[in-house]
Amino acid sequence: MKCLVSGATGFVGRHLCRELRQRGHEYLPLSRHGAALTSGIATLGIDLATEVPDAAVFEGVETAFHLAGIAHRSAAEEEYTRLNEGATLALAERAAAAGVRNFVFLSSVKAMGEPTTGAPRSEDDLAPPADPYGRSKWRAECALRETFRDGPMSVVILRPTLVYGVGVKGNLRALATAVSRGLPRPPAGGRRSLLSAGDLANLLCEVAATPAPGVRTFIAAGDESHSLRDLHDMLRTALDGAVATAWLPGWAWRLGAALADRAAGTPGANRARLFGSELYSGAAVQAATGWRPRQTFDQLAADILQASLE
Repeated sequence: MKCLVSGATGFVGRHLCRELRQRGHEYLPLSRHGAALTSGIATLGIDLATEVPDAAVFEGVETAFHLAGIAHRSAAEEEYTRLNEGATLALAERAAAAGVRNFVFLSSVKAMGEPTTGAPRSEDDLAPPADPYGRSKWRAECALRETFRDGPMSVVILRPTLVYGVGVKGNLRALATAVSRGLPRPPAGGRRSLLSAGDLANLLCEVAATPAPGVRTFIAAGDESHSLRDLHDMLRTALDGAVATAWLPGWAWRLGAALADRAAGTPGANRARLFGSELYSGAAVQAATGWRPRQTFDQLAADILQASLE
């Protein structure tokens, strides 16, 4: 199978390219600046925010994986709209016109809005997205469903939960760095569904291998969920073989979160990240594909720590 991978040099993109290579598939990696992958393979430099690949790029391509987008940083809403939404539909339309059989879009659970209960959410458990990132992903999903629901190209929308693995960025990298510098043990509270980048790459390949007419939407979630304290304990154990004994009272963590929110102008955001619960069910995609997650956070904790120090 020949594949096209946008966002190939990103965190998930690197894992997907590795998975495709291991499976013996041919793939054409795209990136914004044309940087090489860690394997040394060159990527085709295309800024999807301003241009669409020529039809010739899709020659022989059976599956297009669209992973490129803005995440893990603040941006103006029009930037999210231009890349996460507009570029997604433009790339899908060009792929369909070129005869691509499968289009797989990496969305986010943030497209589903914030949870209203502590129960695991299914694909139809929706609320209005709370931020520009979530809104752009939701609008991209809606555009794909509207445009391709009756078309010949199979479209799969995957909404991954919090993704971890070697080379992770954002909050998990910050946590690993903080643990290595002696961050006190957090109080208990809250749980989040997680999925390893390796398992996500494997799932991306599995949904491409089982095409179906129209548009399907799945949550990509592992079987594990952890609190901030759980993650801290696993990282600390990987660091020096024991759970930390130093701690700060809950009120000190809440105060710190409130001060950070005031400085950033995001009321409640840091407290939710630290102690909120976001649980999701991956039952639908497991039933549709037979896929099962294979990795757990504790298995990769030492490698995540090491990468955060590099």
